Amino acid sequence: MLIAGTPSPKTRLTSALALGAAAAATVAGAWAFQAFGYLPCELCLKQRLAYYAAVPISGLVAFAAARRAHGLAAAGFVVLALIFAANALFGAYHSGVEWGLWQGPTDCSGVISGPPDVANLMSELAHIKIVRCDEVQLRVLWLSLANWNALICAALAALALRAASLKV
Repeated sequence: MLIAGTPSPKTRLTSALALGAAAAATVAGAWAFQAFGYLPCELCLKQRLAYYAAVPISGLVAFAAARRAHGLAAAGFVVLALIFAANALFGAYHSGVEWGLWQGPTDCSGVISGPPDVANLMSELAHIKIVRCDEVQLRVLWLSLANWNALICAALAALALRAASLKV
């Protein structure tokens, strides 16, 4: 019998599945925008790495929770919290690049230099598609996708940290 306020033994399992589903849905949303022609910049692609790692880790944490390996599940949630927190900070960095608060990577922001001579210009243009990191391609509810990444990852980090601290 559960005492009021005590989490159900399934809470960690549900939390792990929810984190994995949220990570998968977020990266699927990014792929959908890409399919509609919104190409990701270098920083956007790097932000996706956290989601690619979080989905299988969430599955492992869910397995540990289902097996009632509470210590292993708690450790997995801490790892997920760290991954999401780091990606929230990276999203905030990218947002700052978009807002012009600081310089981004030189290969996708700032002044882009041309090819050394005009003879190579057409060759360069035919092979290179530069998506700038300091220009917002799309805003959803007034926020760029980098802004949304920072917010989503901060929320997922908080959820993972809360799930890690559950007493079962």
